[in-house]
Amino acid sequence: MTEGTLKEPNLQDAEAEEVEQEFGTAGIAPMARPSRTTRFFMGIVSWAEKLNLKYARFGNPPVYDNAVFPWTSEIEKAWPDIRVELDRVLLRQSELPAFQDISTDVKTISTDSQWKTFFLVGFGVKSKQNIQACPKTWAAVQKIPNLKTAMFSIFEPGKHLPAHRGPYNGVLRLHLGLIVPEPGDKLAIRVKDRICHWQEGKALVFDDAYEHEAWNHTDKTRVVLFVDFVKPLKFPASFINWALMNLAIFTPFIREGLDNHKEWEKRFYAEAETLRNQ
Repeated sequence: MTEGTLKEPNLQDAEAEEVEQEFGTAGIAPMARPSRTTRFFMGIVSWAEKLNLKYARFGNPPVYDNAVFPWTSEIEKAWPDIRVELDRVLLRQSELPAFQDISTDVKTISTDSQWKTFFLVGFGVKSKQNIQACPKTWAAVQKIPNLKTAMFSIFEPGKHLPAHRGPYNGVLRLHLGLIVPEPGDKLAIRVKDRICHWQEGKALVFDDAYEHEAWNHTDKTRVVLFVDFVKPLKFPASFINWALMNLAIFTPFIREGLDNHKEWEKRFYAEAETLRNQ
């Protein structure tokens, strides 16, 4: 593995790099006995992933140069306001859901309560009450073209997310460092063969369809703004990707995740209202 920075590789490197995305992750069990509808949908996804690699506008590097996406500088400028809103959210950190409590397929890589989330939007569906709690964060992520998911991703002390790959290469991921404790060498993310260290107020854009893992081996909480946005593609992959993104919301996994989040949201804000009325 090589030590990477948030600004590498450059665009020329990205275009020249050989693509080695694996359509599966060693050691991670596939979904057990999927429905016929899900098997059909996943067959289309596999075909679309190959198109996405071929028609990617900016190549297929594991980690992107931020200059490829000029809007990242606007997100970085909003960091102080986002951090203030995050601090308010973390006053009830113990009540936030573990990621697998919302998206049950995450249980293949995380089963403890050390990876917590606070969603603003998931798969294009907004959490109105969470947005009301973080209006400046919401305003900032509106600057991201083709935003699909935005949330606070909270790694509690000792959390290590094992190597895995994302479910679909039609999106890219941004992490904006919000709380990055010291020592910096004890927390990082590896994307393929690049190790990147988060920095507060700095953006990292990567392709989660490559094998990646992340860890927080400090004794303090690490938080990033976690964003998925549509990968820039050329036609015809762009059209097929758009269609899949709009159909994905009807798949069982995503419907279940949205329902789980609605139930958590009701409990969370009902408890807050009870406290206010005491």
